[in-house]
Amino acid sequence: MLADWSLMELSELNRLAGQLDVDQVLISSVKWGREELEQALDFAFVYFDYETLLPVENRYETPFTLGLDRIAAVIGARCFQEVGPVLVVDLGTCITFEFLDSNNAYLGGAISPGIQMRLEAMHRQTARLPLVSWPEAGAPLIGQNTIACMQSGMYHGVQHEVLGTIQTYQKRFENLGVYICGGDAKYFESLTKDPIFVIPNLVLFGLNRILTYNVEKLHA
Repeated sequence: MLADWSLMELSELNRLAGQLDVDQVLISSVKWGREELEQALDFAFVYFDYETLLPVENRYETPFTLGLDRIAAVIGARCFQEVGPVLVVDLGTCITFEFLDSNNAYLGGAISPGIQMRLEAMHRQTARLPLVSWPEAGAPLIGQNTIACMQSGMYHGVQHEVLGTIQTYQKRFENLGVYICGGDAKYFESLTKDPIFVIPNLVLFGLNRILTYNVEKLHA
């Protein structure tokens, strides 16, 4: 990865593309469809959807409902680990667990509420609990006031969910590589140890690999 940007409008993407020297482009979007993008953008691109060719076998029972970031994340993990099973934990709006076996088959995983979603749920679905922030520096095991108790439940609950799920997979699959990514991955850098790696932009590596794979197939 050479650089990344955060843009708000397609017009900004057009201007950026005009400044860059690129050979191929892949677009993945939950907001714009292929036809909208073709009308709005001045450059050719590969549009990523559930029909796009993948460098792994997708055994998900309903591939048309699969979040594209989920499959991209495990493909990104394969960029860092060429052989063996891999588990990706994506800490975003939701916490997702994605599994790719040693035969390069994506089998699925799990989805649970993300950190911010949990914090807001406790506040909105109760009469008196406040909206608290995620304790970035950690939280005491025993909270001694309401806010500290909420933060303790959140911090240790999420941490044990992630670690417990990883350990369950490790017992079942030998030589499992584990990759943590997503916007909230920074809160779990303390877990970084072999075979657990924190790579926040893992999805982007997967998208790049998907693009390369499709270009190679096109010119084969």
